[in-house]
Amino acid sequence: MQALTPPYSTGLCLKSLVPTSTSHKVGPGQLSVHYVYRFDSSNGNPNTGFHLGSQIGANRADWQSSCAILASKVVSQQEEKDKSRNKSDSITTVNGHPSSMDLVPLDKIPKPLTITDLSPSPTHGSNLRVAYQGVPGAYSEAAAGKAYPNCEAIPCDQFEVAFQAVELWIADRAVLPVENSLGGSIHRNYDLLLRHRLHIVGEVQLPVHHCLLALPGVRKEFLTRVISHPQALSQCELTITKLGLNVAREAVDDTAGAAEFIAANSLRDTAAIASARAAELYGLDILFDGIQDDSSNVTRFVMLAREPIIPRTDRPFKTSIVFAHEKGTSVLFKVLSAFAFRNISLTKIESRPHRNMPIRIVDDANVGTAKHFEYMFYVDFEASMAEVRAQNALAEVQEFTSFLRVLGSYPMDMTPWTPSRE
Repeated sequence: MQALTPPYSTGLCLKSLVPTSTSHKVGPGQLSVHYVYRFDSSNGNPNTGFHLGSQIGANRADWQSSCAILASKVVSQQEEKDKSRNKSDSITTVNGHPSSMDLVPLDKIPKPLTITDLSPSPTHGSNLRVAYQGVPGAYSEAAAGKAYPNCEAIPCDQFEVAFQAVELWIADRAVLPVENSLGGSIHRNYDLLLRHRLHIVGEVQLPVHHCLLALPGVRKEFLTRVISHPQALSQCELTITKLGLNVAREAVDDTAGAAEFIAANSLRDTAAIASARAAELYGLDILFDGIQDDSSNVTRFVMLAREPIIPRTDRPFKTSIVFAHEKGTSVLFKVLSAFAFRNISLTKIESRPHRNMPIRIVDDANVGTAKHFEYMFYVDFEASMAEVRAQNALAEVQEFTSFLRVLGSYPMDMTPWTPSRE
């Protein structure tokens, strides 16, 4: 979808888009567009502005698109107000078990978006809409809430869907994991950063606190298997053994999805490794809390947007880049020297082989034909692109590389965190 640019060089500007009441005869839900024609006196020519009629010219399509977007937004907000008036308080039971907590029934929990759900819908709520991979109760949902408090979190069933949700204006941001302190990088998301035109606008680090969850009344002696995400299973392997659990391990797509699966199917012989939030959402009991083998288990998430932010120098910034060279790894030493010479600290450097499936990409300027590279190098360094030393370093790197892209220059997450108790 093409971004709508305000017509600053013309005399036409949208003033309001409101339901018409008295001045004209219109049907229910119809809207009236009010506009103001301004005389542009910058060059003294009274014909500078565009009129609403046939003289709109090339901006007519953009103007009509903006009207459609604003109209759908007004109707959406009106429907939300009507629904809020008719809403009544009720006490809910989850999975047939009465509870004093204000739990959400399983059939009311938002379902993850799928590829087929994606359509270029321009409607937005009043809050920032943030896409994440997983189901409600996932660690990615917690990261989205930490990055954007009071946001409207949108669950997606795949990382690819979260990227597309932002590109199609279904979501305003996406919060996705890129590396874990124990499991390493999530390579799938780095590859998707190359294939999509989204920008990193921030980062958030989330301590991972695993719990063993089961249906109410289930004791550990009843368990025959434990299900969770593969990384969660590996991160709790020693603790599960120490607890004396003689259970099979079964991998599923995500941690909260494992909790949802147990609740939906009333599995009394199965436990899930997930968060305390997942236990609350799906009406499960926490058999054991803090079962991760390492208390310093932290996952780093990045926030993605359609447009980059303006880098600054008044706070610590981090910049993420990816580069490649047709001659492979021989250029790496020269690139590292460009940062070392300017005393720029690197926080990440990693190569991704694409020898069997060389990746086909185009640089930021879209100049020339797309190229295939056997290796891609990802680098994070502690400097803002507003700093001259960072600009000079990248200028030197560009001399040695065949491909270079700045994935984003963004504020570092400086929030202190406390390791979980063993």
